[in-house]
Amino acid sequence: MQGFVAAGVLGALVGTAELMSRYRDRPSALLGVASAWFYVLLNAAASGGVLWLIRAFGWRFGATSPDQTAALQVLVAGLAALALFRSSLFNVRIGDQEVGVGPNLILAMLLGVADRGVDRVRAKDRSQQVTRIMRGVRFERARVALPAFCLALLQNLPEQEQQDLATAVESLAASGMTDTQKSYALGLLLINIVGPDVLDGAVTALGEEIGEPVPSPGPPRPQGRPDIEPLTA
Repeated sequence: MQGFVAAGVLGALVGTAELMSRYRDRPSALLGVASAWFYVLLNAAASGGVLWLIRAFGWRFGATSPDQTAALQVLVAGLAALALFRSSLFNVRIGDQEVGVGPNLILAMLLGVADRGVDRVRAKDRSQQVTRIMRGVRFERARVALPAFCLALLQNLPEQEQQDLATAVESLAASGMTDTQKSYALGLLLINIVGPDVLDGAVTALGEEIGEPVPSPGPPRPQGRPDIEPLTA
């Protein structure tokens, strides 16, 4: 029984890690999405099922002692869900695309359901965050400086993600949206990569460099009461 629990926990961790990699800006949002929990439990159940098959067929994977055999069986079963849900039995051509038919089709459907669930939960919160952070930011002044500053704050962002961000920003610049709409869209792009806290700090640090220019103060007003000329008859 302990082996099945261990395999299930390992499979659940694999599923959780995959979901967290898809929502890196706020992984905690997954806690309130039922479809995400179902996906994790399905990975755990698949690992338990694979362990049952391994023991039914007596696969020892070259181990000699009982402890080594049990550990290898649990490890293989726990990681088997990762390969099982990404395999396809055959491909079917639909239009101009080839669609794999097999367990990976179930995975894609479940991930799609999880995506929609997370989007519905987070849509209002993300809208409030981006309008608060990006209020007053001019897109034409921020389109280069703000992404560059945010990316410089990160140390391990893959080169491909940086290129994808640059392409998305260029598409925004070429669109027919207003400057404010482009600014909010830029904020959403950056939140997906760096998260709201880093974006907020970057906007605050850049300040007037990317925002509305602050009008220069006018001449100082005279202090005290002005001199009053005496009235003459």
